[in-house]
Amino acid sequence: MNRLFPLLLPLLALSSLADPAPGPNFILCMADDLGWGDTGFNGHPKIVTPHLDEMARGGVRLTRFYAGAPVCSPTRGSCLTGRNPFRYGVPTANTGHLRKEEISLPELLSEKGYASGLFGKWHLGTLSPRFSGKGEGRKAEKNFMSPGMAGFSEWFASEFSIATYDPYKPENGHCQAARRGDMRALFWHNGKPLSKPLTGCTSRMVMDKALPFISEAARDKKPFFAVIWFHAPHLPVVGHPEYMTRHYSGLPENQQQYFSCITALDAQMGRLRAHLRHLKIEDKTMLCFASDNGPEGNPGPRGNSQGTAGKFRGRKRSLYEGGVRVPAVVEWPGTLQPREVDAPCVSSDYFPTISAVLDLPLSNRPYDGINILPILKGVQKKRGRAIGFRFGKDRTLVNDRYKLIHNMGGLKRRRSDNGKVPVTEFELYDLSIDPSETMNISARSPDVVARMKDELSAFIRSCEASADG
Repeated sequence: MNRLFPLLLPLLALSSLADPAPGPNFILCMADDLGWGDTGFNGHPKIVTPHLDEMARGGVRLTRFYAGAPVCSPTRGSCLTGRNPFRYGVPTANTGHLRKEEISLPELLSEKGYASGLFGKWHLGTLSPRFSGKGEGRKAEKNFMSPGMAGFSEWFASEFSIATYDPYKPENGHCQAARRGDMRALFWHNGKPLSKPLTGCTSRMVMDKALPFISEAARDKKPFFAVIWFHAPHLPVVGHPEYMTRHYSGLPENQQQYFSCITALDAQMGRLRAHLRHLKIEDKTMLCFASDNGPEGNPGPRGNSQGTAGKFRGRKRSLYEGGVRVPAVVEWPGTLQPREVDAPCVSSDYFPTISAVLDLPLSNRPYDGINILPILKGVQKKRGRAIGFRFGKDRTLVNDRYKLIHNMGGLKRRRSDNGKVPVTEFELYDLSIDPSETMNISARSPDVVARMKDELSAFIRSCEASADG
């Protein structure tokens, strides 16, 4: 027997590799254009979100969670790469694509044998080299980057946002191709557009594909990484008939439309959480929920976009708090205790946090996110490292206390000997006492401004170096 034991060791090793211990699993859920104040747990007086509220009570509620950008596409890429959008070629929506040279979370997790699936809105490239619902200007071939090309083995996705209910009806079409009935403008499954239209709630369509993927991984005792990116409540906002009647009858029509599609999203989050409990893997799964940016509408709600940023200044497309501070919760029963966290966190933190949980070293490239697991556990009270943002001509730096805004998009002009020249503005806010950004204290805090200006400049230079390869 002693002579045989050395011969058995390689077989035992191969057996352990072939049957990895399941979990921890990771699920990243994201709403589209959901404002900070658009959930019950953040105080909305009318929107019904019982499942998200329960998740917030049982998990970690992040009161200072930032989207990586004030619009959707850049934030999505930051979730998958841990890097600022200006590093990887997606500075705004419908521009560029996720570069093949980037290391994505599904590619990282493949080292540990994870199954990876993406379900919902993609918006990080076209789904075909020959077609884009945005038309010829999107340059489908040049910007071809599907979820499969980014490392997802299973995917069910639309190129960009589609209607929140009955998206295949021409009258709900989100682009000219959809209004013509072109199936390529809506959902694709593993590289092919659907052959038959779907009906009903778009959030349910997405979850209908995500749950079987999770079930299969659990059955095979294989750890999984699932990305579930809802379309609600992005335009076209088409209300859910059941929830409009049940919860919102008597309200203005546009509020019924908007509020009901959020309740429909919430119902699918409840369905997901119940599924994890049914499979008995909820304590082996880190479940995250957030939004990709602030609510649509400038300077306020308009049409069916009836979202709110709560007490915060700005909305979608703004680097003020209302454009980038979003509702967020992380739930991991048995690992994370219920608490409220007010340290700043950002969507770029998902990558290094998951990497740290699995003891996978980060590659030799700049990462803008950090491992926030100590913050989520309550061991670390402050972030320590600032978060940089860019959008258009605006730049912003946020740390544990202050926020510096380089408001190039709102330049003033003055007369000089050489004619009109731009005067750049730096605004400084103490978010610890002024989260609504009402008092610009840059004039009385020159030392803080100077220090943060240097840090912001270094961040910009680093992003430009990454963009140059």
